[in-house]
Amino acid sequence: MRFSKLIPVTALLVLTSCVGRQSVLDPAGRDAATLLTLFAVMLAGLVVLWLGVNGMMLFFHRLSPRQYDEAVARKLIIGGGIVFPTIVIAALLAWGLSIMPDQRAPGDGLRIKVTGEQWWWRVEYWPDGADAPIIAANEIRMPVGARTEFNLSSAYVIHSFWIPALGGKMDMFPGRETMISLEPTEAGVFRGQCAEFCGASHAQMAFEVVTLEQAAFNAWLTAEAGPAVAPEGAQAMRGAEVFLEEGCGACHAVRGTAAVGQVGPDLTHVGSRKSLGAGVLEPTIANIADWIAHTDDVKPEVEMPAYSDLPPADLTALATYLKGLK
Repeated sequence: MRFSKLIPVTALLVLTSCVGRQSVLDPAGRDAATLLTLFAVMLAGLVVLWLGVNGMMLFFHRLSPRQYDEAVARKLIIGGGIVFPTIVIAALLAWGLSIMPDQRAPGDGLRIKVTGEQWWWRVEYWPDGADAPIIAANEIRMPVGARTEFNLSSAYVIHSFWIPALGGKMDMFPGRETMISLEPTEAGVFRGQCAEFCGASHAQMAFEVVTLEQAAFNAWLTAEAGPAVAPEGAQAMRGAEVFLEEGCGACHAVRGTAAVGQVGPDLTHVGSRKSLGAGVLEPTIANIADWIAHTDDVKPEVEMPAYSDLPPADLTALATYLKGLK
């Protein structure tokens, strides 16, 4: 391919990489838009500095190469090499610091506590005035047009909470709670990711983020607080039996049943989530069955044991039951 033909292809690839549900260049939140503006202004300042300093070098070295008076040369070096960059950098720094406190502004009532586990996300919704949390896992839902406060911590190692399309990142530390707040400006489905290397399955520690209009979010939160839907059909009912027989309830909770485990993710409404295994798989019955039978192959060093010895019929029944928990 000729070089001239590579130019439009390269330009197309660059432009398509600027959009998407995990792009910092395609903001869907007030905080992400602020950070994009910060990036643009800082980049403009960098260009001004580069053009100014290198322009002087080009002019005096190439365009006008002659001997200058020592006093004049000293003024040019101090003014162009020290004073001018200092003024530009100081102005950028002062402006940048002035907008950063907005990234830590208090929420409008809803708090979401997120704990980084190995390797999944424990999520607790605390509506204003609530005495107990609404517990979920590996997926976050937020109202559009309202600022949501996130209280972040980690169980074992350092993680980093990041939803690129909605705002900046914040590290999560064992034994310490950090805070960030985000305000979505449009409804949609976005992707979050751990942005701090945390172990073998770091790259597979993601989560889905669903932003909803306020009324839709309120309805969802009310449904999320309720118990699991009772299984329907013989296969799903058999799956519920397998779930208890295999001791899954020792690690996982399903509200409204005898399963009250707290070690693993809450599965009360797992069938309504948009991903499985913290953003790894689509939540189909086949993928759920594969996850249960080959957990450590799908996500290395995950703490959940694999149940490859389950009979295929029981494995399919269990996956059908979990898919029906909505």
